[in-house]
Amino acid sequence: MKFLDLAKVYIRSGGGGGGCVSFRREKYIEYGGPDGGDGGKGGSVWIETVDGLNTLIDFRYQQHFFAKNGQPGRGQQRTGKDGDDIILRVPVGTEILDEDQETVIADVTEVGERILLAKGGNGGFGNLHFKSATNQAPRRANAGQEGVDRTIWLRLKLIADAGLLGMPNAGKSTFLAATSNARPKIADYPFTTLHPNLGVVGVDGAEFVIADIPGLIAGAHEGRGIGDRFLGHVERCSVLLHLVDGTSEDVAGDYRTIIGELEAYGGHLADKPRVTVLNKVDALDDDELEAAKAELEQEAGHKVMTMSGVSRLGVTEVLRALRSEITEDRLRLKPQEETKPWQP
Repeated sequence: MKFLDLAKVYIRSGGGGGGCVSFRREKYIEYGGPDGGDGGKGGSVWIETVDGLNTLIDFRYQQHFFAKNGQPGRGQQRTGKDGDDIILRVPVGTEILDEDQETVIADVTEVGERILLAKGGNGGFGNLHFKSATNQAPRRANAGQEGVDRTIWLRLKLIADAGLLGMPNAGKSTFLAATSNARPKIADYPFTTLHPNLGVVGVDGAEFVIADIPGLIAGAHEGRGIGDRFLGHVERCSVLLHLVDGTSEDVAGDYRTIIGELEAYGGHLADKPRVTVLNKVDALDDDELEAAKAELEQEAGHKVMTMSGVSRLGVTEVLRALRSEITEDRLRLKPQEETKPWQP
């Protein structure tokens, strides 16, 4: 399934049906009177979050969603049929934005949330509605209320507990593949990851979700590279895992680049808890490792962990550090298997 996290959608609610002007005319019935029915209500446009979706690809091939109009009223006091509603089903974590792509209409973060985007028009009153003691034969009826035309944007922000950050080829996808069943593309050239990947990792009887996004480069907040388009996917994370390539010629410079892009992006990303890890340490000798770690700790101003995603050196310790920053209500505890005594 192709990943799509931004879609433009055109919606329109249905207009209400018009009221009917009609009078009762039956053979052998002495008294008639108004009997025009009301028009039906137009269909509304709703958005609903469902389980099992993690992309907006359905809106790549259909962008127009128009609800049906209500039917007009008829004689013999018959009310017109209401128009059918339209429901847009989206994954959890979707933001609904106005046409300007800045005004947030709604942010759905739980399965089953249902929000009205465009209300259907009310049906018009038939002449039966206007009958009174002083106006026994009204010849007026209301037209139905018009529907609502609207253009909205859907933007998906994945729901994850921890987010991976780093320069291209920092080892993010390798770490995700080593700790979960996710199988992201791994290669020795920049921007191997073109769209976010999710993986469920487990440590000490608890499971949580990690999101891997494309690598960031200097100037990403100005549109350079592709990683800035996906920074929104780590906005909801409890903790960020910042991987720094230990084989880089400028470890401190790589660290500054990522932190600078987080601060320039905004959204409190730079204020989130971070675990800084020096990756690919299996490719360094002892002296190089100590020098790189000291340089990175001096730049970061806090303790730095070391790890190798390929050899899995230090991976468990990193997972435990991430787990300690995630609140208990977001962790999924594995059920403990009951041990039964052996029987022949």
